Amino acid sequence: MSSFKATAIIIHHIHIMHNTSNHIRRQFIEFFQSKDHHSVPPSPIVNKQDPQLLFTNAGMNQFKDIFLGQKPPLYPSVVNSQPCLRVSGKHNDLEEVGVDTYHHTMFEMLGNWSFGDYFKEQAIQWAWELLTTIYHLPKERMYVTVFKGDEKERLTMDEETFHIWEQYIHPEHILYGSKKDNFWEMGDKGPCGPSTEIHIDLRSEEERTKLPGKELVNAGHPQVIELWNLVFIQYERTSEGLLHQLKNKYVDTGMGFERLVMVLQNKTSAYDTDIFLPLTENLLAMHAQQEHPTPTNEETPIAIRVIADHIRAITFAIADGQLPSNTQAGYVIRRILRRAVRYGYTYLGFKAPFMHQLIAVLSKQFQYIYPQIINQKSYIEQIVENEESIFFKTLTTGLERLDHIINHLPAGLTTIDGAIAFELYDTYGFPFDLTKLVAAERGIEVDEKGFDQALQLQRDRSQKAAIGTHDDWQVLIDQPSTFVGYDQLQVSTHITQYRKEAKSQPAVYHLVLEQTPFYPEGGGQVGDTGQLIIGDEVIPVLDTKKEFEQIIHYTHQLPSDLNAAVTAKVDSSRRQRISNNHTATHLLHAALKEVLGTHVEQKGSLVTAESLRFDFLHYSKVTTTELATIEKIINQKIRTLINLQEVRQMPLEQAKALGVTALFGEKYGENVRVITFDDHFSKELCGGTHVTNTGQIGCFKIIAESSVAAGTRRIEAVTAEAAEAFCTQQAITLRQVAEILKHPKDVIQTLQQLMDEKATLVKKLQAQQDQTIQATIQHLQQHIQPINGIPTIIEKINIQTVQGLKQVIGSFKNREERLFVTLVATIDQEPHVAVCITPTLLKTSALNASVIVKELSKMMQGGGGGHPFLAMGKGKDTSKLEEVLMAAKGIIQTAL
Repeated sequence: MSSFKATAIIIHHIHIMHNTSNHIRRQFIEFFQSKDHHSVPPSPIVNKQDPQLLFTNAGMNQFKDIFLGQKPPLYPSVVNSQPCLRVSGKHNDLEEVGVDTYHHTMFEMLGNWSFGDYFKEQAIQWAWELLTTIYHLPKERMYVTVFKGDEKERLTMDEETFHIWEQYIHPEHILYGSKKDNFWEMGDKGPCGPSTEIHIDLRSEEERTKLPGKELVNAGHPQVIELWNLVFIQYERTSEGLLHQLKNKYVDTGMGFERLVMVLQNKTSAYDTDIFLPLTENLLAMHAQQEHPTPTNEETPIAIRVIADHIRAITFAIADGQLPSNTQAGYVIRRILRRAVRYGYTYLGFKAPFMHQLIAVLSKQFQYIYPQIINQKSYIEQIVENEESIFFKTLTTGLERLDHIINHLPAGLTTIDGAIAFELYDTYGFPFDLTKLVAAERGIEVDEKGFDQALQLQRDRSQKAAIGTHDDWQVLIDQPSTFVGYDQLQVSTHITQYRKEAKSQPAVYHLVLEQTPFYPEGGGQVGDTGQLIIGDEVIPVLDTKKEFEQIIHYTHQLPSDLNAAVTAKVDSSRRQRISNNHTATHLLHAALKEVLGTHVEQKGSLVTAESLRFDFLHYSKVTTTELATIEKIINQKIRTLINLQEVRQMPLEQAKALGVTALFGEKYGENVRVITFDDHFSKELCGGTHVTNTGQIGCFKIIAESSVAAGTRRIEAVTAEAAEAFCTQQAITLRQVAEILKHPKDVIQTLQQLMDEKATLVKKLQAQQDQTIQATIQHLQQHIQPINGIPTIIEKINIQTVQGLKQVIGSFKNREERLFVTLVATIDQEPHVAVCITPTLLKTSALNASVIVKELSKMMQGGGGGHPFLAMGKGKDTSKLEEVLMAAKGIIQTAL
């Protein structure tokens, strides 16, 4: 039995302990509540508020606008536990996860914050009180670090923090930290300040006697770890790098929940706590139950840790609305999932989807803390299983491709080129470390330096394509902006601040107005466009977005007088079309629930002036009859002329009690806006713009229904004039079809008859083509001639389709004997060439079908390519076919 498995078995009763993780989390929250902190809910792990972050990577993210002075705090001090994800940007722990016992992708951050309420003294006092009197951690095992100052930044030592700590801990346990360790910054600019870290030494008494813990603080020792970081935000850094004192001082603390539980449950690994044991025990059982389980070795515990960690990150992200995909945040989630699958495949022997089975364990574990998981369990399971299935197919394809690459390395070469390894990774999604592992098993090396160079080139290209950063805000009027666009589409106002995008061509400026009628992009709705009128100047507003609480207007120019009065005017026609479509999404959501069932949940939307797109949870295709019923219900609601009922400030709990639809993954404040169209039909929390009466929508028409991912369907629709235009065009098309068919009584029946007839003819034609193909193959097999000692087929054939040519040339690729085949044909008045070289000939010669086809295709004014064993090409000049055949013979004559 492995030591890892034995550890899991020993601890399987840990859930009955008083010191469970749930109890530890609750103690933290209740302690700060007793200190007059307000407990706030966590933000979604998928960050939708900050354009600079894909994921919530720290507990302070949801308070960033307060630190920036863009929003007043609702409470002077707060506390919460925040799920975080660190897999991109400067906080990227992905490659360490699983290798050690304390790094995680998804983790919970326990934190308390003060927004001008208290500062260093109380923050330190309460941290020490919690750790020593509530959690009963031994004082003699703890060390703290304080900022020692930085001459380059002209920052002096944080003596205030040092003297506060002297009241609680021996001076020998107070250590000086560098700017890297003890000066926190939000980014290259923005709020910042010194921090003090609390570390704990978990080593044995014998080890502590040999070497004091202070020698190992911040040295990467797995048992001398940082437990809590208290940040004192008192400066703001400008884009020039200068530091200015903030008007208000803030406290921002963060303590890793998993590490805290590890310490309090007296473990040396976070994976041995009751946070992870339900997952690791289930994984071990699944591993053992396989028909042919991989033998346990030193890699087994690493794989178990990777999978247990990654399934948490994947599950929380999907529950908060982020599906795996090929772009941005979705790509990160897919990458995490594939890393976990790859570890399961390589080290645990899983050959089919397995991770989705762990979601039931997670949902039960967090059902009272993060209920969004258990409420979406089946949906998350289906998404994960589908992603696993796709990647297992990718692994199979990649292994076949890698096997071919290894088998066709030139004689004497034992290294796979880095560019080829990168192609496997980039094109086929095949992990680089798996390429190295498989190659090593065959005695082959991989050019890792070449791979890294190719990877860096790709990253450089991505960075060049990325949006540039922006300059500092230039403040003209120091006051917050107010949105008035629900009631007004034109106001007289002033510019309060502006900035310029640093690398944009043409120039792009961000303007903030004292009052604005422009609705910013959010909740699936696109931002408003319109005009800013300053005297005789008319400046188009290209887009409107929101950064935290700041509404930003995008323009290509600044007014000549920045202090002059501004008339802000929304494009009212465009706004009306957007409002039509947004209200239609509410009606669609309600109609879907009525027709398909109450399980339907919104999973995303896009509302533009032209159309609407609505993604929702449903496990099968919506039938034509169901779509017609949905359309009918919505158009009835439009004709009923239902007035908008709007409550702009309703307590969230009161809204939920009324049965209002709230969306997973959305961050709601304590007061919400409730949009109702018929109290018994549609009632949702929404910040978007809407019609005042459903009659304004005019008409609703579904134009497409499709699948987005496993368990997620998409409906696309249009309203008003766009719906009318769509219906008109459909009617015109139908009339044109009827005219072509000579106006039959039943157009559908006539079309079906024609399709059936076509299918019959296609079958007959295919049968004839198959006969021709087989006859051609037999003919060619009888005309093999040696050239320069090499069996060769070089001929022009009569084949009508490219697919037929592929079948003929492909029939030779797996033959055991040495054989070189070059075929040419005219297909659809275009010259084609195909070359095949059997494996035996490939190994004993320098011939390469792909290289040969490219050379021959050039003779026909064309191009081509493929594999070393089989390639095809085409050109423009059919008169060159005979020359191509002669050239092929010449290649063989000089081949050996």
